[in-house]
Amino acid sequence: MGVYTVRDALRFAEERGQDLVEIAPQAVPPVCKIIDFGKYKYEQQKREKIQKKNQIVSVLKEIRLHPNTDVHDFDFKVKHALNFLEDGNKVKVSVMFKGREMAYTEQGEELLKRFIEKLEDISKVESPIKLEGRNMATILVPQSKKGKKTNKQE
Repeated sequence: MGVYTVRDALRFAEERGQDLVEIAPQAVPPVCKIIDFGKYKYEQQKREKIQKKNQIVSVLKEIRLHPNTDVHDFDFKVKHALNFLEDGNKVKVSVMFKGREMAYTEQGEELLKRFIEKLEDISKVESPIKLEGRNMATILVPQSKKGKKTNKQE
């Protein structure tokens, strides 16, 4: 409509039975619209609700191993990680070392590499294997979240 004083803009809004809403206060001069404020708030809430609905929340699940974890226990933990990844969650796999096990960190690294190999078709490595104090860890993420969720829904 053009540049008007605040009084004129308010008068125009009142004549139309609507509200004067400031859209961009940082602009010079500030930008305002003559609209129904109740309808504007409702549409804004609706947009926020849709954004929230489409937002994907990923949870970090942790699986703990020891350097001397047996084959059956290892396979059992791999199955759990597989389920977590199919649900769209991130998985942190950590090997915990106790006492003198710290001398055999290469066993823990081999264990983590084997874990990654078992799940390489469904996941990818987000952070490489790192030794942090007495724990050696890596984080796996699902390769395609949308594909797995649609398969579960079917």
